[in-house]
Amino acid sequence: EMCIRDRYQRRVHGIFIMKEGKAKDKKADKKGDKKPRKDNNKEMIKEYTVNLHKRLFKMQFKKRGKRAIRELKKFAQTQMWVKDVRIDSELNHFIWKNGIRDVPNKVRIRVSKKKNQDEDAKEPFFCLVQHLDVEDFSGLRTETPKQQ
Repeated sequence: EMCIRDRYQRRVHGIFIMKEGKAKDKKADKKGDKKPRKDNNKEMIKEYTVNLHKRLFKMQFKKRGKRAIRELKKFAQTQMWVKDVRIDSELNHFIWKNGIRDVPNKVRIRVSKKKNQDEDAKEPFFCLVQHLDVEDFSGLRTETPKQQ
């Protein structure tokens, strides 16, 4: 004899068909397949190529420079799990060098997550985004540079 749990229904072209076998328990699958969480509480450095062109697509000309900086901050926040993001003055100069309208299409950045030394700080870590000068973007991947 088969248990009710050993049978499950499968819908094919609007008709329910009874199949024999183990019924899938979705909750059990979710609990067993938990990935280990990344350790967010450590310093790290990564290098990324950010495509600003797709982030500024159909953006009003007079808002592109400011939006590019905002998008870089948002990108760094999602990658490093940090709310406090600081843009280096070199990167700021690179974004704004052709004016508010003509923002570069791509930019290579180094995002470094560091411990906050300030005692009054709300966040334990902050993120510094720096510009990396490259001639060609082809073949560049996300990298973790070796610590000196």
